Amino acid sequence: MTAALALAVASALCFGCALVTGRVGLRTLDARAGAAISIPTATVLLILLAPFTIDLEAFNARAVALFVCVGLFFPAVVTILTFRSNERLGPTVTGAVSGTAPLFALPAAAWLLQERIPPQAAVACIAVAVGVALLAWKPGAESGRFPGWALLWPLSGALIRGFAQAIAKAGLSLWASPFAAGLIGYVVSSATLVAASRYGRAGKPRLTRANFAWFAITGVLNGTAVVLMYTALGIAPVSLVAPVVAAYPLVTALVSALVLREERVTMQMAAGATITVCAIVFLVGG
Repeated sequence: MTAALALAVASALCFGCALVTGRVGLRTLDARAGAAISIPTATVLLILLAPFTIDLEAFNARAVALFVCVGLFFPAVVTILTFRSNERLGPTVTGAVSGTAPLFALPAAAWLLQERIPPQAAVACIAVAVGVALLAWKPGAESGRFPGWALLWPLSGALIRGFAQAIAKAGLSLWASPFAAGLIGYVVSSATLVAASRYGRAGKPRLTRANFAWFAITGVLNGTAVVLMYTALGIAPVSLVAPVVAAYPLVTALVSALVLREERVTMQMAAGATITVCAIVFLVGG
């Protein structure tokens, strides 16, 4: 389990940094265009590594079908939802609300995989809800500035991410190849995003070397995070991996305070992030 924890922590670090680099790219490019860069970039990287990382002798068609199902929604839909939330709420709040994924991953694992939900999960859920409320609430702000419905962007992403982890775990139990799971999911997501980017847009986005580079870096970070997460899921239950990976809001808050001038981390936001992370640690500790 020590290796799984280390992998999950590394995944959280990559996810947390990716939110910040994505925020920089979103200054000059919209969410859908950014996703159409970041996900194909990660896909190319996984394809280049495939000959050295995937064992085809253990190929399992049912596992492939599950990985394809995951790829239809994760990372494609989750990336768009996260980028959109990043535009509206900033990386700190987006990361914190997205960190509620374990609240969906644990029931999904119990339902799909018959994993036992830890008894302290209810307490952790309440604590996470309090932490998210602190992060989202802006005292004295006008009603029009309160996040409100905008919170549905990261919450929807957290829901999809949680179920994706449980389904990926099911696939990994049939074919224990994290790189195959990541590659198949990214190929499906890339095809979906590239096709969608050609429709419903009034004009072509203004692509520059700078915003392309930021989203390419974001794609590499997210792709690495996904493979690390799948590797951890291959050797540990969802109830252990999902909460640890969800600790990335703390990374985002710290990096944002250092890198993004417009992202000011207040004591209230710090308290919210701390409560959220402590709830996750409590869940794992049990």
